[in-house]
Amino acid sequence: MTGGARRFRMPWHRGRPVGAVEHVRPPVRRHVASVRVGPDAVREAREAVAGHFAETGIAPESAFADSVLLVVSELVTNVLRHAPHSPLTDVGIAVAGDQLVVSVTDTEPRLPDLTLEGMGAGLRMVAELAADYDGELSAEPAVEDDGKVVLARFEIPSYTRQDE
Repeated sequence: MTGGARRFRMPWHRGRPVGAVEHVRPPVRRHVASVRVGPDAVREAREAVAGHFAETGIAPESAFADSVLLVVSELVTNVLRHAPHSPLTDVGIAVAGDQLVVSVTDTEPRLPDLTLEGMGAGLRMVAELAADYDGELSAEPAVEDDGKVVLARFEIPSYTRQDE
């Protein structure tokens, strides 16, 4: 994203002065699935993520859920195209408050170019979908190895929430 991109906001800071923020973080629900890189990777990643929608409060039939699954598909497809020597990709979702983060890792250390000019059609679509839900796309080096993690952040629309 270009210099005008909005930074990820912690959900508990939503427009309140820091002194007025309660210092208890909302519970984080995190789910990660390791998927073998190969012909079934996209399907397996989508199934793993979709299998956790209900327990994270996301309505599985919502347009938001469809957008998240499309993002998962595109990010895993990028692993297949640009990091085919990765034996596995870890695909995760984390939900805290009204924020959802999709993460996809691979063993290729080169970070994608996330400028408008540098992104291919797939990453551009991911960035646009995230922006549609007041989120953003980012990438960073992996903590535990030489690879990277690509993150798509979203605000969860209130109308997609299921009763928990």
